[in-house]
Amino acid sequence: MKNVKKVKNLKWMKKGAILLSFLIGIIIIVMIYFFQKNTNKNWNMGNTLNNKTIQEIEEYILNISSYEAEIEVTVTSNKNENQYKMKQSYSSPNIEKQIVQEPSNLQGLETIYDGKDLTIRNTKLNLTTIYQDYPYLSNNSLWLHSFIEEYREAKNNGKTRLLEENKIIMELESQTSNQSVQYKKLVINKEENKIEQLLVQDKNQKNLVYILYNEIKINSLKKDEILAFQLDVPTMQY
Repeated sequence: MKNVKKVKNLKWMKKGAILLSFLIGIIIIVMIYFFQKNTNKNWNMGNTLNNKTIQEIEEYILNISSYEAEIEVTVTSNKNENQYKMKQSYSSPNIEKQIVQEPSNLQGLETIYDGKDLTIRNTKLNLTTIYQDYPYLSNNSLWLHSFIEEYREAKNNGKTRLLEENKIIMELESQTSNQSVQYKKLVINKEENKIEQLLVQDKNQKNLVYILYNEIKINSLKKDEILAFQLDVPTMQY
């Protein structure tokens, strides 16, 4: 009898092991399926621009409605060269926020435009100044959307073309000969799926302003998110 029970127990153990192996196999297959699905999804999202034509990329850039960017800016004049690190936020049509991160003497300086008033906030000096009914400056070389608006209005003066190394350039040429700014160029890395540089140049194509986009998020911001700050410091109004 003991031997019979032992045989039955062995059979149940074998069946249990087979069932367990079967269940583990199903779990592994399901995990592999979802992993591959998510990987393919991320790959496709990461190659959005890489799969588009030059015309489609141009249209995509011209229809940007908001962005958040971390940039390095180099401003060159006849006498010197100044470098800055900034964080910018923008939402259409005219909501802007810019925070200076470097150099140290300007660190924490915030400039906010809410569509009506301009606020300049110095967190180091604990001061805030508000300029009420401030006229909006649409032509500002430090902002991506200023370039986009100018390109959109330029009609035949703007052109988009493919460079080497899988990069796209959107270029504007000024039609006014007495301006120091002659060219504006936006460089898009098609392979890496990102806006890479914004150049403002003179007639000899020497950089007056060079902007490197270390990071940029497109169409992910709302104006309420940009303006969500507390004025808990002394305020002067003009």
